[in-house]
Amino acid sequence: MGYEGIEQLFAMMEKLGASDLHLKVGSPPIFRVAGKVRPLDADPLNNDSIRSLAFSILSEEQQRRFERELDIDFAYSMSGVGRFRVNIYRQRGSISVAARRVQTIIPSFEELHLEAEVMRKIAQLRQGLVIVAGPTNTGKSTTLASIIDHINETRRCHIITIEDPIEYLHTDKKSFINQREVGIDVKNLKRALKTVVRQNPDVILIGEMRDAETVETALTASETGHLVFGTLHASSAPQTLERMIALFPSEREHQIRASLRFNLRFVVCQMLLPSIKEGVKLVPVQEILIINPTAQKLILERQDEKLVELMRASQNEGMQTFNQALAKLVQNSFISEETAYAYSTNPEQLRILIKGIKLADDKRILGSK
Repeated sequence: MGYEGIEQLFAMMEKLGASDLHLKVGSPPIFRVAGKVRPLDADPLNNDSIRSLAFSILSEEQQRRFERELDIDFAYSMSGVGRFRVNIYRQRGSISVAARRVQTIIPSFEELHLEAEVMRKIAQLRQGLVIVAGPTNTGKSTTLASIIDHINETRRCHIITIEDPIEYLHTDKKSFINQREVGIDVKNLKRALKTVVRQNPDVILIGEMRDAETVETALTASETGHLVFGTLHASSAPQTLERMIALFPSEREHQIRASLRFNLRFVVCQMLLPSIKEGVKLVPVQEILIINPTAQKLILERQDEKLVELMRASQNEGMQTFNQALAKLVQNSFISEETAYAYSTNPEQLRILIKGIKLADDKRILGSK
């Protein structure tokens, strides 16, 4: 199958329902469809062909930035096809490209199969810090876009997002939204963070929290009455806290823990799993930590390991561990037991949970006869 340029590959993504496109020397273009890689029936790419494809959608300034920094993130819109998040980078001395198709319609909590009741509680907050964590490509940006859209639909406020790049385009509804893209609307994240509070926002989305300065800005903004959202690469709620604290010198640990105790409201850690339900390709599994008085005490006293037990024992408040979330997805026929065990960090405990659900279902069925 032939193609003339990268825009034709983007059009193929839309036609195939592919989420991602990868260009790598020595391989043909590779699509990711429903979580699985699917190479295009075409000749392998060389460095010159990838460079030509990649540079065809870069401005001269972006080309200079790539040559200087050796990688670049940006968003690309194609009329009649859609919007794409593109990363061009170098590996083993050659150029590679990763492009993700961005949906222009922002899905609701229910359409995304998120924990909708908890997401609505988050959207109703007026102040504090909310972290959505997870590995790369686990839907963090989509979850946050859905929360921002819910706020936009339900209350009047000023929302500012700082994104690198912008992934979803919001339109003003009840709220008014200013979306700032790093490298286009503002020179760098540091500059954007320095000025954001002066722009009189009620809600701030600051994207990935990569360093101490970003975390500190988020905590300060939430402390002064703003609702702040950020993301972090972590595989569990306790690890999210540990990684945030580890960004600071050890002598500041108590100070940061005290600030988290007062300002942090929710930690949502998520993964995307292949679904067996008809019409659903991928489904999120969410670990949820709500910072109640017990969680505040554990954070301040450096007892992060006890947060798992707190989540496990607090389902009535809306909290849940990954295992509890996995068991629920199995019960509701979203994922297979095999998938649940494959993604669980404690399969034996999950086995007990699933067995308990099956026994409860059997008793309910027998009791109804």
